[in-house]
Amino acid sequence: MHIDTHQHFWIYSPAEYDWIDESMAALRRDFLPEDLKPELEGNDFRGSVAVQARQTLEETRWLLELAERSPSILGVVGWVDLRSPDIRSQLKVLARNPKLLGIRHIVQSEPDNRFLLQPEFLRGISALEEFDLAYDILIYPKHLPVAAEFVERFPRQRFVLDHLAKPPIKSGNIDSWAHGITRLAEFPNVFCKLSGLVTEADWQHWHPDQIVPFLDVAFESFGPDRLMIGSDWPVCLVAASYARTVQVVKTYLLAQKPGCREAVLGGNAQRFWRLTAR
Repeated sequence: MHIDTHQHFWIYSPAEYDWIDESMAALRRDFLPEDLKPELEGNDFRGSVAVQARQTLEETRWLLELAERSPSILGVVGWVDLRSPDIRSQLKVLARNPKLLGIRHIVQSEPDNRFLLQPEFLRGISALEEFDLAYDILIYPKHLPVAAEFVERFPRQRFVLDHLAKPPIKSGNIDSWAHGITRLAEFPNVFCKLSGLVTEADWQHWHPDQIVPFLDVAFESFGPDRLMIGSDWPVCLVAASYARTVQVVKTYLLAQKPGCREAVLGGNAQRFWRLTAR
């Protein structure tokens, strides 16, 4: 089955979503499962993985409630305070819900560029394997060297890099980013989402040809067995429709063997999150 591995839901409020500025005014409304369903069906996706957008336990619980009511939500990547001294107690409660697939922290917004290596955070990450939870790495290119140090400490933990670490598609300055991606991909327990790419280009004037070199690096580094398609809906809407967003990757996959295409479009996600067993 084909799976959109990265999308968000929210009930919009200016206070809770203050990062949505005037340039993203189209996102200043509610986005819920009934809004996503026709996009999934129209683009041949069986379902999706909903990812946290706010760093609150309230949102994690809300996403899990949505998943219980919406069969198209195959799983949730939520948030929990990984630096909390009682992290295992929190995870023990949340992980009772089989729809919880993983945890994410918005590391890209942390002022400390070496946040991933803070002792309290490392302690929290060490608890995830015990509960069979993956971890989503959300960073900018400047964080890639630290991310490599980070994952090296956890050879048995499942990681997935969100949005290809937000590559500099708009500027086209590929070299430094590509070096960091190549290094991170050396760790076999790290997968990568081909998501959030259109919003790293010029929103008004981008062309798929500008994204192709970055997809080339992803395929050369991770190979087709550790890559997963994602829309980053509704954030993608500032730069493209849902259909145009996912078509960038689907078109690129036309040059790949059928088995590789099916892996990126859903097989890898099923294997990474063990969705067939849930």
